[in-house]
Amino acid sequence: MTTAHARAYLAPLLVIAMLCAAAAASLIALPVSASEDVTSLRTFVAAQAGLPATPSIPRSAFLQQPSIVEVRLSPDGSQLAWLRERGARREVWMRTANGGTPTRLLSDTSALSLDWSRDGRWLLLQTPTEVFALATAGQADSGVLTTLGGPSRRQVLSLDVAPAGLLVVEEHRDVDAATPSQWQLWRVDARGQRTRLHQDHRRIIAALLDGDGQLAWLQLLEGGTVGIHRVHKGQLQRLAQCTPTRRCSLLARAPDGGVWLRSQLEGDLAGLQRLDGDGRLHTVHADPAGVADLGPVTLDPVTRQPLLVGYRSVVPSLHAVAPDAAPQLDALRQALPDRDLDLQVGRGAHARWLVRERGASMQGTRWHMYDPGTHALALLFDDAPVDPRSAKPAERIDDRQLARTFPVSWLASDGMRLHGFLTLPTGRPAASLPLVVNVHGGPWNHFGPEFRTIPQLLANRGYAVFEPNFRASTGHGRRYVVAADGDFGNGRVQQDIVEGTRWLLDHGIGDRQRVGIVGASFGGYSTLLGLTFQPDLFKVGVAAVPPPDFAWVLRWIARNPEAMEIGSVISMEDWLRAMQLDPADAGAMARLHAQSPLANVARMDRPLLMIAGGSDQRVGIAGVIEYAARLKLAGKDASLLVDAQAGHAGGDAVAREAYLYLLESMLHTHLHGAAPAPPDTAVADYVGRNLRLAGPSAPQVAGNPGPTGQAR
Repeated sequence: MTTAHARAYLAPLLVIAMLCAAAAASLIALPVSASEDVTSLRTFVAAQAGLPATPSIPRSAFLQQPSIVEVRLSPDGSQLAWLRERGARREVWMRTANGGTPTRLLSDTSALSLDWSRDGRWLLLQTPTEVFALATAGQADSGVLTTLGGPSRRQVLSLDVAPAGLLVVEEHRDVDAATPSQWQLWRVDARGQRTRLHQDHRRIIAALLDGDGQLAWLQLLEGGTVGIHRVHKGQLQRLAQCTPTRRCSLLARAPDGGVWLRSQLEGDLAGLQRLDGDGRLHTVHADPAGVADLGPVTLDPVTRQPLLVGYRSVVPSLHAVAPDAAPQLDALRQALPDRDLDLQVGRGAHARWLVRERGASMQGTRWHMYDPGTHALALLFDDAPVDPRSAKPAERIDDRQLARTFPVSWLASDGMRLHGFLTLPTGRPAASLPLVVNVHGGPWNHFGPEFRTIPQLLANRGYAVFEPNFRASTGHGRRYVVAADGDFGNGRVQQDIVEGTRWLLDHGIGDRQRVGIVGASFGGYSTLLGLTFQPDLFKVGVAAVPPPDFAWVLRWIARNPEAMEIGSVISMEDWLRAMQLDPADAGAMARLHAQSPLANVARMDRPLLMIAGGSDQRVGIAGVIEYAARLKLAGKDASLLVDAQAGHAGGDAVAREAYLYLLESMLHTHLHGAAPAPPDTAVADYVGRNLRLAGPSAPQVAGNPGPTGQAR
């Protein structure tokens, strides 16, 4: 996910006018030095304070879901197909790219995604249990190509196999448990006919075919590493080895017999690299700003060669790697400046391009049709969202009413440059705002420059929101991830979050006496750490699905088959070892436990609300309940809501709205922000049923246990 920076306060009114004129822009480019960090931050802050304040937006509006799930352009650029939500159903639609009346092909499908076959005659729909080929050119024989899952754990590797078909991989286990599994790679054509291409005792991660449909490249799991193999005259030649911290994946076959990679094999940042058939590696493109890993890659639908590459970790950007794509990209940048764009390219005689537009200050997605011959851009879908509770169409939030998100960069106390995002309300002096730190989960994840509900809701309520990408976050290269060095207790990672917060306070962002911390999963863990070890800074916390002891949850996840893989490639155990978090390392786990919120209950001295799921497969509910019980026995101001049906990702639409209401309530009470609108009956009943422990600060709704601190 560069704009020249105005110099600090030389002409603030001019800066304000410029930003007002560019109100659609959601992000400003990141500075490149410490002095520019502060200069650009001050410019942004002054501009936001000078804009009109936005009206309060209903809480439910932030929870709307898109009705258009996915849109796909046929390889020749002449046809469009899309998945549309209709309540609990999904429909498949199709129309010509240059206009015409849409046709509904299916009125009820469980498809999660769809794609065109290479010849454009079939739509391939993938559901949790099968892949279905839907005829689009008047031919017969629509039907199931393959089932998925089952005893052989069959899964799709690629839907894009010429002329129409897919690649699937299966695991075959011997009755004798001591015998290694055999992994089989199959090509399945549009009639469901299967051809076995390869069998191996190593897990098959990815595969590419040559122009004759023969196996050309394989990616195989080899213990804790992944090997890239060229298939030459039926023999495998391993030409590269990827590791948990030097990751790589196959993109497409190069015309000279090599292969295109998304890779960190050369350099720190993941970029577009080409591996030749003789094993030589070339970096073709990396982030010009030097801060972001490679994001989306647009391939030519005919030649399968890279046309465009993008980066999204800080500021969304696209770059042409094929000369004929450059003028088209320039035209799109002029038409849609400062937006996050994804492109699908058609290559027919009268082909159109499909453009997906998103932004941090833009709820949902807009889809456009672009004519590369005339540079004309026409709006295709301004996706009308759906109310998740009523399943009825809803009105999207006006872009002009959403807050601007600004990429910030600061130096940690050990000299490492860190990245994050700041979202501010308009029309208010930044120094007087309550400040909320929103910590991402993972921890191997990151915030990017996209729309997020929490910062937008809170900014609309008058809060400044800081979202730090602390070390261990992804998206910023290998060194950024490994710099945590296993220090995930009250150590280096938490210090990054604290130092970033203090850096903003030191530069006039937020009221020091009104700082809160919130987050889910690892973000919830960081919230507990903040209230335990930094109560002078953080005055209140809201933690969703929080592990109170990171060491315990790491050991639990490592034993849990449902959470054993990172990106379906590297096992969790191998990943944790690479992150200096080996669950078998008693010393490392003991250090984490000693610094855990669970082991330091007596030090937790701020109001806390926890929200947990009874069906969570990542953070066991037993640990959260034990922590809550210890807090209650210690007389702490802690509350716990448990949704027995919810998993790690949260519950249904009512549960999600209840979370936002509780979040608003806690921050209003303790940071003196805007008072929340009263919950409706469904939300109030949900809270009343599920609030199991109510501390003195528990939000009051009909049916909850009240401020007596009694457990239910």
